[in-house]
Amino acid sequence: MAKPLSEDLRSRLIAAVNGGMSRRAAAKRFGVGAATAIRWVRAWRATGTTRARPQGGDKRSHRIEAYREVILAAIEAQVDITLVELADMLRRDHGTSFAPSTVWRCLDRHAMTVKKRPRTPASRSGPTSPRGAGLGSMRSPISTPSAWSSSTRPGRRPGWPGCEAVPDGDSAAGRRCRTAIGRRRPSPERCA
Repeated sequence: MAKPLSEDLRSRLIAAVNGGMSRRAAAKRFGVGAATAIRWVRAWRATGTTRARPQGGDKRSHRIEAYREVILAAIEAQVDITLVELADMLRRDHGTSFAPSTVWRCLDRHAMTVKKRPRTPASRSGPTSPRGAGLGSMRSPISTPSAWSSSTRPGRRPGWPGCEAVPDGDSAAGRRCRTAIGRRRPSPERCA
């Protein structure tokens, strides 16, 4: 966000308007927008100050903070209530409309966020839930193949057909086999 223009520029523009110059002419003379000059003069006539108003900051959280106790009471009554349910409750019971993200920011300000995770962490080697089960469903003993374990990883991919595997090391044969896209091409002396 841009910084406010200097207070000296504001006071010179307002002095020019008080001296009889039109707001638009003063805006052109001092190199600011016409709407800006009109706003500065209006603010000076209303408040008597040429100081810029504070920029940025939170301007709307006071709306939901008014319902802080209601939200916290709903969480006390039902611990696993969702943000959408909280937003619906506020709309239904209090006639105010808040997005679930606004409710989340309110809870975050008061350190009341809870990360909901599935009961079983995702497995890198195989499914841990029955087919069609949702996240967090109970693990079935038959869902993971018996030949697999948590440390099982897929083996190396086979090399080119008709050739033995090319070593991954930085040997002379390995350097000869690299191509531009990072794959290895079998060297002629290694093919059968």
